[in-house]
Amino acid sequence: MEWSLSKVIRIESGAVGLSANDLRALLGLYGITDQTRADELLDLARASRQSSWWSRYRPDISAQYLQYIEYEEAASVLRMYEPLLLPGLCQTREYATAIIRELADPGTPEALIRTRIEIRMKRQELLERDSPPAIFCVLDESAVQRMAGQRDVAPGQIARLIDLAGRPSVTLEIVPFSAGFHRGMLESFLIAEFPDPEDGDVLFSESSRDTIFSQDEAGEITGYREVFEDLRVDSLSAADTLTYLRNLAVRMPE
Repeated sequence: MEWSLSKVIRIESGAVGLSANDLRALLGLYGITDQTRADELLDLARASRQSSWWSRYRPDISAQYLQYIEYEEAASVLRMYEPLLLPGLCQTREYATAIIRELADPGTPEALIRTRIEIRMKRQELLERDSPPAIFCVLDESAVQRMAGQRDVAPGQIARLIDLAGRPSVTLEIVPFSAGFHRGMLESFLIAEFPDPEDGDVLFSESSRDTIFSQDEAGEITGYREVFEDLRVDSLSAADTLTYLRNLAVRMPE
């Protein structure tokens, strides 16, 4: 190919996209002659060179968080569990602002806080697509009740959860306090699945400072999937969860 080693490294690491001309050369090198498959790959190469919305935030957030956003955007199914806080995709701006400000390190610049809030809101646009990913969201009741105690943000946030629970692409379930001790008490996690069967699932966990840890080990992901299904068994049904949220909204003080 007469390419420099640095060019190969940048392409393989995803630091740069692959031009259509370079891809055509690679297809010849790899012996890919099926025109339909070649056209699919060329379309992907052209798309990869277009700027994504999150690329302009590259200087402000970690590489792991950027990678997480890329996976989130590409996923066809997202299975998420949160024991203490509501997931970013479910948060109102008021809730996100309160949480991000509360968890920020002392001295964090105001501009960076605003950027984190902006990113969280921007991520939610994937829920408004014509074909959004299927969302399976399990919340511990403590996450809901803790939110309900924040009187300045609770009414709007409860309304947001009710709206999401009524969408065909979203299944929202709550693990009630009456379930007692359960396997998900200690950590939040998310499993992303993708449309291409050859793309393995990816497991993510998130710290309080937007640090993302990913894991694509099949055995590890299988264990977390089992935990997720156990949590769903302990949860209120989707219909009962919606009733719970509506009752909670009624009880909120004016």
